[in-house]
Amino acid sequence: MELEETSHHPLKGIAVTMSDGWIKGSGKDGQRGHERSKLHDPLSSALEGTDPLSQMAAEADPLSQMAAEMSLSQSMKARSGSVSSMSSSTSDADESLETWSSKRAGILSKYTTSEKLTITTSFLSASDKEKVRVKAHVNTVSDKVKNRLDQLDDFEEGSVQEMLNLSQQEYVNRIDELNSQLILAWDQDQRVKALKIAIQCAKLLADVSVIQFYPSKFVLITDILDTFGRLVYNRIKTKASIVSTRGAAHAIHLPENFTSDQVPETAKETCRNWFFKIASIRELIPRFYVEAAILKSYSYLTTGEYKEALLRLAFMTRGIGDPLVALYARCYLCRVGIMVAPKIRDHLIPCFDDFLFSYTQIQGDLVQNILAAQKLELPRYFTLYSPGLDWLLQCIARNAPEQVLVEVLAKSKCHCNSALLLNSVMQAFRPEYITSRTLQFTEMIRECEETGFPKCFLYQTLGSCLATAAPPDQQKLTILNEVWTIVTKLTSSSDYINCAEMWIEFIVRNFSKRELNTFLGDIIKHMLPDRAYEDHYTQLQCIVAKILEHLHDFSLLFSMDKFLPFLDMFQKESIKVEVCKHLTESYIKWQTEATNDPVITNAFMFICKTMHDSVNALTLDDEIRSVGQLIIGVIRSISFGRDFEQQLSFYVESRASFSNIDSVLVYLVQSVNRLVMDTRRIVKGNHSRKTAAFVRACVAYCFITIPSLSNVFTQLHLYLVSGQVAVLNQCFSQGDAFFKAAISLVAEVPRVVNLDSKLRSTEPLLLDYLNNFIATLVFVPDSPDQGVLYLLRGLLNVLQTYPWETHSDTKYLLFLNVLCMLSASSQEIFIHHIDKVDCNDRLYGHDSKYLAEVDKMADTLLEEILNQLKLLDRPELHKRQAHLGLELFNRLIEHADLANEQVFSLATHLWKIISRHGHLDTRLLVRTFEYVKRRGMDKEHAVFAQLASRMPLQSRA
Repeated sequence: MELEETSHHPLKGIAVTMSDGWIKGSGKDGQRGHERSKLHDPLSSALEGTDPLSQMAAEADPLSQMAAEMSLSQSMKARSGSVSSMSSSTSDADESLETWSSKRAGILSKYTTSEKLTITTSFLSASDKEKVRVKAHVNTVSDKVKNRLDQLDDFEEGSVQEMLNLSQQEYVNRIDELNSQLILAWDQDQRVKALKIAIQCAKLLADVSVIQFYPSKFVLITDILDTFGRLVYNRIKTKASIVSTRGAAHAIHLPENFTSDQVPETAKETCRNWFFKIASIRELIPRFYVEAAILKSYSYLTTGEYKEALLRLAFMTRGIGDPLVALYARCYLCRVGIMVAPKIRDHLIPCFDDFLFSYTQIQGDLVQNILAAQKLELPRYFTLYSPGLDWLLQCIARNAPEQVLVEVLAKSKCHCNSALLLNSVMQAFRPEYITSRTLQFTEMIRECEETGFPKCFLYQTLGSCLATAAPPDQQKLTILNEVWTIVTKLTSSSDYINCAEMWIEFIVRNFSKRELNTFLGDIIKHMLPDRAYEDHYTQLQCIVAKILEHLHDFSLLFSMDKFLPFLDMFQKESIKVEVCKHLTESYIKWQTEATNDPVITNAFMFICKTMHDSVNALTLDDEIRSVGQLIIGVIRSISFGRDFEQQLSFYVESRASFSNIDSVLVYLVQSVNRLVMDTRRIVKGNHSRKTAAFVRACVAYCFITIPSLSNVFTQLHLYLVSGQVAVLNQCFSQGDAFFKAAISLVAEVPRVVNLDSKLRSTEPLLLDYLNNFIATLVFVPDSPDQGVLYLLRGLLNVLQTYPWETHSDTKYLLFLNVLCMLSASSQEIFIHHIDKVDCNDRLYGHDSKYLAEVDKMADTLLEEILNQLKLLDRPELHKRQAHLGLELFNRLIEHADLANEQVFSLATHLWKIISRHGHLDTRLLVRTFEYVKRRGMDKEHAVFAQLASRMPLQSRA
C-alpha cells in the first residue's frame, strides 16, 4: 500500500464553532472555516483544538453573544424563577412516586462519616479567586476571544488543587461554596468557569475513597448539576425569546408547553453547541453527568430526542467500573428522565438489567480491596446501595402494570437472588401487587441470599405492605403463622421489635382480640428479659399508636389481659405520660357515648392518675392545662345514668385522685351542682327525705372542694353558683354558708392580677361579680336567727373596709346598685319568685320594722354617696362628679319616691351638678331629659313633668 501524508487525523471528532449564528465544521472540510497550518504529526493534530474548553475560548462563544442580549438582573430573575419551577416539576411528576426532596433529606441524615474527606478543584482557594478577572466591557469578537483565552490561562489544568483531611461539615461547606461559585460565574457571564465547575463536580462522583459517605456526596453533587442544568435551560429559553430581524432584536413569547417548531434557529444552534461541547468531554463520568444535567434542553431541538438520549446515556453507564458508582449514575439518569420525560420508560429496564449484571462485581477484587482498605464491613456496604436501588425500582414501578413486577421478580431470581434487591422491590411496587402474592414473597425471602442484608429487614418491609393492603382472606392466618414462626426466633431484641412494629397494624386490622392479645404477649416475652424495653420505647409507642388508630372499642382493648402489662413496660415517666395522653386523646375522640363499664372506668382512672401525678411545681401552665382537659374529657364520659349516688361516689373518688389540677376540681364542682339540679328536676322541686339528704351531701361536697382552688375569682364564682343551687333546693343554711364564705373572700381579692403578662386592676372584675351577688341576695330569705338583710350588711361592711383605688368610684357604684336592691326588697310583692322558696316579701309580709331597717340602710348608703359627691367638687374632679351624679340621678328617678320633697330637691340639685360643667355628652343629657319628660306625660307621674320643668333649658341644646 502506498502511504500518503495527511494533515487530518481519521479518528478526530468534528469540532463545532459558532460564527454569525451558523455551524461550520473544522474536520476534513474545515478549511472553509479557517486556515490550518500543515501538520506532519497526525496524532498531534488530533489533540489540537479538540478540548471543548480550548475550543470555546479560541472561537467566538455563543454564550457571550447571549450575554450581550440579556442584563445581569434579568439573568438573576430568570435563574431564581427557574429553580423553583424545575424543582416543583420534579416533585409533581407523579404523585405515586416519592419526591426526591424527601428522599435526599433522608440520605443526608443517614449516610454520614467521621473520616477525613478529599476534594479536588481549582475554584475554592483564595489565590484562585483572585485570578478571576471579569471583563465588564467586551464589545468586539476579538475582545471576547481574548477574554476567554485569559480565563483558560487562569484555570489551566495545572491549577487544580487537592484539599485533604476535610471533615464532613467542611466538605459540605466546600460543596456549597462550589454551588455559589457556579451561580456567580454564570451571572458574571463566565460560562467557561461555570462549565468547568460542573465538570469538576461530576468528577468527584468517581471518588470512592470514603465510600460510606458516597450517597450523601451524590446528593450534594447532583444538586450542583441540577443548578447547572437549570441555568443552561433557562439561558437557551431566554435566547429563544429574542429574535433578530434585519439587525433589530425583538422579544417573542415562548409558551410553557412549546414545541421545537416554535424555537428560533439561533436558540437551536446554541443548544446544539452545548451538547457538542459536552460530548467532547474526554472522561466518561463527567460527560455522562453533565449531559444528563442539561437533558431537558433537548426540548428545544426535537420532541423525539428524549427516548434516544435516555437510552444512550443508560448504555453509557456500562462503562463505569465501580458497581456503586454505576448504580447512582443510573439513579440520576432515572431521576432526570422522570423530570423531563415521565412517559418514556425504555431506559428503565436496561438500567435494571445492567445493575443485575454488575451485581456480581461486588464479590470481585476491586470492591473487596476497597472495603478492606477502608475497613468497611459488607453489611454496611450493602446499605449504601439502598437509596439508589430504591429510586431506580420506584421509577420502574411508577404506574407499571403487575406484569412488570413479575418480570422483575423473575430476573431477580435468576441473576441476583439478593435480600437487598428483594427489599427494594417490595418497597417500590404497589402494596396490592405485593400482598396478592405474599406467600410467594415469603418463599423468596427464605431462599434469598442474606449476605450483607439481614432478612429481618425483608419481613419489616413485607409487614408494611400488608398493613396497607390486605392479602386474600384465606391466606391471612397462614402468612402470620409462617412469618412469625421465624421472627419470634430472632435473638436480637432490636430486630424483633422492628418487625413487630411493622406487623402490628396488619394484625389489628385483620384479626380478632385473641390474636392481638397473643401478639402483645409475645412482645412482652421478648422485651422483658434484661429490660430490653428500655432501649425500644419509640417502637413500643408506635405499636400503641397503631393499635389505637384501628381499635376503637376500649372495652375490648382493656379486656385483653396483656394490654395493661404491655403499658407497664413504659417505665420512664415522660414516655409513660406521653402514652397515657395518647390513650386518653384516642378515647375522648372515639368514645362518643357515655359509659359506666368498670373495666374502662378503672383503666382510665389509673391512666389519668398517672398523668395527674406527673404535674409538679415546675410543670408549664400549658402542660397543666392540657392534662386537665384530658382528665375532664374522661370524667365527662363516665355516667351512671339515674344512679346519682354512684355518680357522686365517682366524683368523690375523682376529687381525691386529681386534687392538684384546678380545672379538674372546677369541673367536678360544676358537675356535682348539675347533679343537684338534675335531682330537683326529677322530683319537680318536692324533695323527699332521701333526695334532700342526697342534695345536702352534694352541697357539702362543693363547700369542701372550693377552698382548695388557688384562684380567688374562681372560688368566688363557684361559691355564688353553689349558693344559688343550694337555695333552689331549699338548703338555706348551706346557701348562707356559701354566701358568707364568698363575702369573707371578697376581702382577700388582690388589687391587681396578671392577665396576658400584664398587671391589671381587679376592680372591673370585682364590680361585675358583686353586681351579680347583690342581685342574688334579693331572693335569699333571711335566717330567723339573724337580723334583717344580715348577708347584705356583712357585704357592705367588707366593701367599706376594702382598699379601693383612690381614683376610682367603684365602691359608690356598688352602693348605688345596693340602693336598687333595697328598693326591690321593700316591695310588698317581689316581681320574681323561686319555686318552693319563700323570699323576704312572704317572710316579713311588708312589716313596718322590716321597712324601717331597709330605709335606714338606704339612708346610710345615700349619705355615703352624697359625701363622695362633695369630695369630688373640685375642678380636676368635676368629670367624676358628673358621672357619679348622673348614676345617682338615674337611680332616683327609677326607684325613689319623687313626691317626697327632699328626694325631689335632691334630684333637681343633682341635675345642676351634672349639666353645669359640660363634662358629659350632650346627647346623653338630652335623652335623659326626654325620658323624664315622657314619664311626666302620664297623669299618674305628674311629678316627672314638674322635675322636667326644673331641669336647665341649656341641657336641651
